[in-house]
Amino acid sequence: MAVNLALQLREGTKKAHTMAENTGFVSCFLKGVVDKASYRTLVGDLWFVYSAMEEEIGKLADHAVVGPIAFSQLNRRSALEQDLAFYFGTDWRSQVKATPGAQEYVARIHQVAQTAPELLVGHHYTRYIGDLSGGQILKAIAQKAMNLGEHDGLRFYEFDAIDDEKAFKSGYRTILDGLPIDQAVADRIVAEANQAFHCNMKMFQELEGNLVAAIGKVLFGFLTRRLRAGSTEAVVA
Repeated sequence: MAVNLALQLREGTKKAHTMAENTGFVSCFLKGVVDKASYRTLVGDLWFVYSAMEEEIGKLADHAVVGPIAFSQLNRRSALEQDLAFYFGTDWRSQVKATPGAQEYVARIHQVAQTAPELLVGHHYTRYIGDLSGGQILKAIAQKAMNLGEHDGLRFYEFDAIDDEKAFKSGYRTILDGLPIDQAVADRIVAEANQAFHCNMKMFQELEGNLVAAIGKVLFGFLTRRLRAGSTEAVVA
């Protein structure tokens, strides 16, 4: 019997999504307050995360559950490398180190790939579809807040290989619903998607100290005092 995985993922991660949007770093980001030092640290962390994700998914092209969503058009590693070269210079590899939260996230991706690869669908949905959904909005915020050029340091948000984002997401949801899984596996994928949100929140929370130092405790408190209701489609950062 078909499992409506797309809807289950959307509904089953609403709470975690809202919690992620209400971390201090993201809350400030969405209000247009972006500390460049903190942001470039996040770009570095995301490079480690996507490198792990794309390494593991690349090995699973023939996997019955993972293979159908392994779209190369979504890959972010190359775009993040361009952004890191912008923020750190050509020797960025010698400067960028994964934070503890990013290390934990990467370890989780590798663990899942080795023990239950079908659960990578939860990670894939949480990151890539979130990036695709909110990319242009977040790009505009970052560009204005850090006074950047049209593309400088913002390649992460640009999906040049996807002409119609709405149509792509529709097709992606159709594929999710057609994956050869039962309800028990669907439940585990949703649970893993929530774990992915938790990993993202840890990375965001690690950035708050630098952000507070940059903008001050008073402004940070003012910007994060009121919780946002959260959204159900665009996943930040």
